[in-house]
Amino acid sequence: MISEIAELLAPSWGPMRLLTSSFLLAAIGAIFAAIATMILLPTLWKYLPTDRGRAHAVAADASVGKPMAAGIIMIGIIAVCAILFVPFDFRIYASVALLVAASVLGYIDDKSGGLSELTLGLFDLLLATLAAFIIFGFEPAKIWLPFTADIFTVPAWLHFPVAIVVIWFSINALNCSDGVDGLSGTLALFTIAVLGLLFYIAIGHFGMSRYLLLPFDENGYKWAIICSITCGCLAGYLWYNVPPSTVMMGDAGSRPIGLLIGILVMVSGNPFLIVVCAGFILANGATGLFKVAMLRFFKLSLLSGIRFPLHDHVRKNYSWSNSQVLARFAMVHLAVTLALVSVLLKVR
Repeated sequence: MISEIAELLAPSWGPMRLLTSSFLLAAIGAIFAAIATMILLPTLWKYLPTDRGRAHAVAADASVGKPMAAGIIMIGIIAVCAILFVPFDFRIYASVALLVAASVLGYIDDKSGGLSELTLGLFDLLLATLAAFIIFGFEPAKIWLPFTADIFTVPAWLHFPVAIVVIWFSINALNCSDGVDGLSGTLALFTIAVLGLLFYIAIGHFGMSRYLLLPFDENGYKWAIICSITCGCLAGYLWYNVPPSTVMMGDAGSRPIGLLIGILVMVSGNPFLIVVCAGFILANGATGLFKVAMLRFFKLSLLSGIRFPLHDHVRKNYSWSNSQVLARFAMVHLAVTLALVSVLLKVR
């Protein structure tokens, strides 16, 4: 909205051209989202449901009584900022609408004390399917893969189900990582920041995309702006969520942000970025989903000596504090992500 208005006013007042800069829009959007989150969360969290504790979770009693489902406020801020700062793009605006839907579902889950796993799984599948349709439709897609400079055109019957699987796992992996103060927010912030940089300086930059042998996306800078806005919102949230937390985003935040990560990965054209940029989130959260699936459907007991999510394992078995889990997981996640991104871009 702002960029379109600036274009109309620029002929009359030259400085308005500054507001057509994607870099400036991303910076202002991030700052606006961070400040709005820092102001609105303490103002509104008295209206949020409170945590009732989680069965089988380590140190769950410490969170009882704290406001939760703050994600409904955060996603609202992201949606408003997207309308203000992201130049119109149907895929982005429709994706933001899905984030709102995912947040509402998460809020209902938080407020009700927990919907059934089947209900949540089916709704996640619906959201993933809609997201895949919004991103690709039923058209062939151009993708790039690790360790090859070739760009492949993949038919819809192949990339559509891959997109659904990637997005579904992204939703649930981040949701499962939301059990330690500051953890899921920090891991998501690092992941989205790296993806935003890839969109801005590589995928969405014509010269750099040619140099790196990547498919150029002329709308890449718009996705970079939504990444910046989300990072600003997460930073504002983490102001209150680092140990000891005073508020939690709950499923109302972790599910839509996980959805956004999955969407960003698929829009990038490389589904393996879910491992490269969110590998530690998958290891912490999605590995437990795999373990449970193997046991329920195939009666195979794998990784029986490891408790999932991994943050519960290290807290129970190694007596790590919440602050230790947050700091160590964040450092490992950032280091591994940057190393893998470097290899992905250069070894081709």
